[in-house]
Amino acid sequence: MIRTISILFLCCFAIISCKKKEYQLGADVINPSSILGGTSVDTFSLYTYSITEDSVISDNPANVVLGSYEDPIFGNYEASIFTQLRLAGVDPNFGDPDLIVIDSFILALEYEGYYGDLDPQVFEVYELEEDLSLDSTYYSFSTLNHSSTNLVPFDNATITPNTSSPTIVDGDSLAPQLRIHLDTNLARSLILEATSGSSTFSGNDEFLEFFKGLHIKTNNIMQAPGEGAALYLDINDPSSKATIYFRQDGEPTSYDLLMNSDCADFTKVSIDQTGTNVEEVLVDSTAGQSTYYAQAFGARAAMSIPGLLNLPENIVIHRADLSLPIQFQTGYKYQPGSNVSVATRVDSLSQGLINVGIIGVYNAVEKSFDINIRDYVQSIVNKDLPLTELMVSPLYFINSAERIVFNGSNTINKLKPKLTITYTSY
Repeated sequence: MIRTISILFLCCFAIISCKKKEYQLGADVINPSSILGGTSVDTFSLYTYSITEDSVISDNPANVVLGSYEDPIFGNYEASIFTQLRLAGVDPNFGDPDLIVIDSFILALEYEGYYGDLDPQVFEVYELEEDLSLDSTYYSFSTLNHSSTNLVPFDNATITPNTSSPTIVDGDSLAPQLRIHLDTNLARSLILEATSGSSTFSGNDEFLEFFKGLHIKTNNIMQAPGEGAALYLDINDPSSKATIYFRQDGEPTSYDLLMNSDCADFTKVSIDQTGTNVEEVLVDSTAGQSTYYAQAFGARAAMSIPGLLNLPENIVIHRADLSLPIQFQTGYKYQPGSNVSVATRVDSLSQGLINVGIIGVYNAVEKSFDINIRDYVQSIVNKDLPLTELMVSPLYFINSAERIVFNGSNTINKLKPKLTITYTSY
């Protein structure tokens, strides 16, 4: 699973929150006797659909995503990484480069988790020809120019990820890593540059002018439905780096190029939903009344609840329990995350979203997301917020591949989305 210390930026708004017990928000101001004597309403009509999210900011997340899988419902998902590398130390002493024997050049990326199946994938790495910048904003559709030369030797390109077994490096047991072999000719060119008398290795600014970074991707042409995975990688961990292993005067040694929080990076994601039911709902919102969808980087589940405007103005909302049942079989590889986030629009004409401070919790017994929207409903009653659509998304929207299939209001399945509000008048 992705680390909960993640600071997540959803497309056009930020969430900075902590998980609370269900219904805890506002519990200290609610008189239990008032709840018992309140009015409950559960006859609201919910209009369910999905919207495409096409401007997802994806730079410098808590973890990046790499890999592809063929989802039998959502279509093809493919993620790649653009990242800088930085010097572990300035002005390295490589001595006489003619006496150096390069054994290998390894790009190590520490696993955080994965989504899908750990089938073999074909990895490719390219040298960037365009600058990355921490001051720039990058989206999931962004790209940068890079060399056409694949730096991964053919014999080392196919890797079966192993996210559970320790990685042994020089006798040390490390957390599981994806280790990609790079062309040793690149390592040789870096050493020759360092020993040429230039200032390239005198500081990171100088180095980034010479070596702008890497584009890391997969090339999985023949994946069948259900094959492949999106890998979650912590490239800010000290173990994530590119290491030249070589012998200097016969003595084995190494030199690191680092990936850390000082490096600019972003994830590029391509989702091909052509011919899927997801595409149908995104094109025709009325189709979402049967089934609707949410997917990290791609789509948000949405619902309109016009009946909220019919609530009396002189009421105090005690509970507003939104239950969103999903279609999921226990043990299925494409499982929902533990939480979803909820947002709304500033107004009906705005494309931007605002966080309403709500986290939904997955109920594994009922197979639904339970969401307390009490404060949101009270804001509608008080006219503090306009009534627009609610958006529900995987909590890790910019650093995962999670997806959710929701039962719509007209589903043929037993459980339908439902809102129950308990209030008292004053």
